[in-house]
Amino acid sequence: MFNKEESKNNNPTSSKSPTLNMVSEGTRIKGDIHSENDIRIAGFIDGQATSKGKVIINSNGHIEGNIEAKDADIAGKLDGEIFISGKLIIRQSAQINGDIHTKTLLVEEGAQIHGTCKMGIDGKKENVKRPDSLKETEKTEKETTS
Repeated sequence: MFNKEESKNNNPTSSKSPTLNMVSEGTRIKGDIHSENDIRIAGFIDGQATSKGKVIINSNGHIEGNIEAKDADIAGKLDGEIFISGKLIIRQSAQINGDIHTKTLLVEEGAQIHGTCKMGIDGKKENVKRPDSLKETEKTEKETTS
């Protein structure tokens, strides 16, 4: 009498999980966020945001930590490095304090960036190579602290 396929589609409790994670304005999170889906940040995160989708920081959002994602759209504040394997959009209200590694980049007039920018390569964190001068500095620091 009832088609099982039809009854599944009409059941409101069998809906799929959301494809967007939201950190609302007024919310503070201390720790890292890892998601298979998009992350939208309007609050404050003290930690890293990692997504296989897109990380969006709206004009009220603030992250103190790195971002690693396929794509990103930043209109708020970021204190950390950015690793984007696809497209990074930096809006005019954005304030970025850290280095940028991305495949493609769009920056609106008025955006503030304090750091270096490397683009045209896959911006995944594991694909980013540190300059030999930095490696030598780190090696020297380890030897002097031992």
